[in-house]
Amino acid sequence: MDDRREFSLEKAVQQSREGRHEEARIAMLELLEQHGESAKLMYELASIHDRLGLEREAVPYYERSLELGLGEPERPEALLGLGSTYRVLGEYDQAQRVLGNAVEAYPNHAELRVFLAMALHNQGRHAEAMKLLLDEIADHSAHEGVQSYQRAIRFYADRLDEVWTK
Repeated sequence: MDDRREFSLEKAVQQSREGRHEEARIAMLELLEQHGESAKLMYELASIHDRLGLEREAVPYYERSLELGLGEPERPEALLGLGSTYRVLGEYDQAQRVLGNAVEAYPNHAELRVFLAMALHNQGRHAEAMKLLLDEIADHSAHEGVQSYQRAIRFYADRLDEVWTK
């Protein structure tokens, strides 16, 4: 991306941060028309459409940003955005596929597992969803009470439906 285009995109992103989402969206669409596609621009267009509640319009921008080789640190964010957007559109299998692959590719991004849990819930895979969430709570909660029961939370995470009779 040339310097002028990069500056213009940064300016549009700043507008979005300031809550001027529609103004930013228009500026980004003008950049697309004037300079063509780039992975970063397509990702920012996807994100701004999501913020504006235009989820269906965001999907092709997310997909194209990934096809164009979007790099770090935006790539895991784009995968989360795409998977989450599929989920809110009711496309649960697509959401689970994207988020599941993202979790494999970026195992240190806990937020991906949380969003995957939501998609699994929507697919009726409640036990898997609960396990993911309970593991995240056990791993990442700073709450003293939760930490004191970390071992029990981990133990029960995949045994929620078991009943002990003795």
